[in-house]
Amino acid sequence: MSTVKKKKSFAVREVLHVYWIHIKRYPFAVSFAALFTTGAFVFSTIIPLWYKRIIDIASTSTVPTDAAASAMTALLTTTVVLMVFRMLSRRSGSLLNTYFQPKVIRDLGETAFSYLLDHSYRFFANNFTGTLVRRVARLQRSFEELADRIMFDLIPIVATLVGAGAVLFWRSSLLGWLFIGWLVLFITVQFAILSWKIKFNLKVSEKDSEATGAISDAISNDVTIRTFAGENHERTIFKKVSEELAKLRFKSWAIDEVINMIQALLMIGIEFLLFLGTIHLWRLGLATVGDFILVQSYVILAIDRLWDLGNALRRLYESFADATEMVEILNTPHEIVDQKGALPLVVTNGTIDFHDVDFRFHAERDILEKFNLTISAKEKVALVGPSGAGKTTITKLILRFYDISGGGIYIDDQNIAEGTQESLRSAIAFVPQEPVLFHRTLMENIRYGRRGATDAEVMEAARQAHCYDFIMNTPEGFGTFVGERGIKLSGGERQRVAIARAILKNAPILILDEATSSLDSESEMLIQDALVKLMEGKTVIAIAHRLSTVMKMDRIIVIEDGKVAMMGTHNELLSHDGSLYKKLWEIQAGGFIEDDMTAKG
Repeated sequence: MSTVKKKKSFAVREVLHVYWIHIKRYPFAVSFAALFTTGAFVFSTIIPLWYKRIIDIASTSTVPTDAAASAMTALLTTTVVLMVFRMLSRRSGSLLNTYFQPKVIRDLGETAFSYLLDHSYRFFANNFTGTLVRRVARLQRSFEELADRIMFDLIPIVATLVGAGAVLFWRSSLLGWLFIGWLVLFITVQFAILSWKIKFNLKVSEKDSEATGAISDAISNDVTIRTFAGENHERTIFKKVSEELAKLRFKSWAIDEVINMIQALLMIGIEFLLFLGTIHLWRLGLATVGDFILVQSYVILAIDRLWDLGNALRRLYESFADATEMVEILNTPHEIVDQKGALPLVVTNGTIDFHDVDFRFHAERDILEKFNLTISAKEKVALVGPSGAGKTTITKLILRFYDISGGGIYIDDQNIAEGTQESLRSAIAFVPQEPVLFHRTLMENIRYGRRGATDAEVMEAARQAHCYDFIMNTPEGFGTFVGERGIKLSGGERQRVAIARAILKNAPILILDEATSSLDSESEMLIQDALVKLMEGKTVIAIAHRLSTVMKMDRIIVIEDGKVAMMGTHNELLSHDGSLYKKLWEIQAGGFIEDDMTAKG
């Protein structure tokens, strides 16, 4: 139990720390918003004193007189002036709050988004997209809730209770001590219950993220669900999560009702005690009729504010629970970072050298061990081998999607771990097996290869990639939006757009991961010509399961179990009887490569 409490209090401190970093950028607005809001409720606690004096004059004047009426009118005028100051102070606080809150919410969103982008390839592979989006939104929404509760609940509560307590002490120490004692009891009970309840709020938040992840996972796999008739299966999965979420929400909300009942009983108690005390003082001649009105005013103020305290604290705890998941991500160190003082890599030739490279995904499974490979400048090599041999891992290590555990990877004699990631990836054009496009226009998707390119340069890249014609046949041409992840385009069309993007980038190193795998025979024939032009003057690494696509490469490197099994030209490798390459070739030459349904490995 103590461990859980420490974890929750730590989470609250971490959330507050993140918020404070962003709030302190606006010291003037935050300070004066709090000052004006406090002032408004100080005026609220003073105003009942003037009403008390008016009632006292009315109750002690047996016969109405002009003097009494004038005194009462003067007191009423003062009361109105105080009300005007209260209104101006409150509106000023709200205006300043309206000024700084949107800016802090914006800053939080930018911080969260920027930090997310710098997380590693592994991080995004292990997290649902929809869940990450929800966490960013929750962080922003939670700050808005926190700021509102502090500005519109906690500050008014503190100002009102301190003011009411001070006035009651001024009238009678008995009333003051009754009020303070009850207040301590009320707040202690509130915090005890809410500290216990936060574990339910955290469970609700976590389960809500799980439900969001289930929706996101299903939507992103819509085609798979349809082709495998999995609609009912997915409904069952989501129903289970939804039912668990509903049960947790019921527990959380039922506890809220218990808290409300306890609050109501405590509030009945303070009203009884303060009036009982006032009656005692009146019997002793120490209280007037106006004091009954004063006590009643403060009871109403206290009950109103303290009822808000319970709701405010509950919503604050819920806000902390909602923000905790994103703050945990913000406090998770980035797996892949630039070294301190890292300088941009200068890549001109594109020589790539793996020297005694060790890499593992898990402690118990080595993917590469003492791996050595040199690719000369402007050389075109193909990586072939069975699935799981380590081909794609090699290319991801070149892009530094993962950091190696031993050895070094060098480009033009520069250790890529010592240069900046931005300069490394700027020197590499990558065409993946399954290209993913932004839900933006075709023009913007191609221009992503070189964001300063002109429209004419984008169109020329599209022509070279043989996607210009199909683009011009779309409803808006280059202004056509392609849908989320490019879903409005066929696999082959997405592939050609990705190739156009690589053509436009014109980087000295080119990595092709099954770049023609999604194309039909006619499209592949067109693309092969584009790839020949794209590869001119570049260091090229092509991963291919379809061996017919790599026959013309300068060198074919056969990867098996994370090692270089053999290398050479196509004809040289075929000359080795019983070799892995010859076995792969004979399998495919047996009829698979002629078929458009050719296996991708």
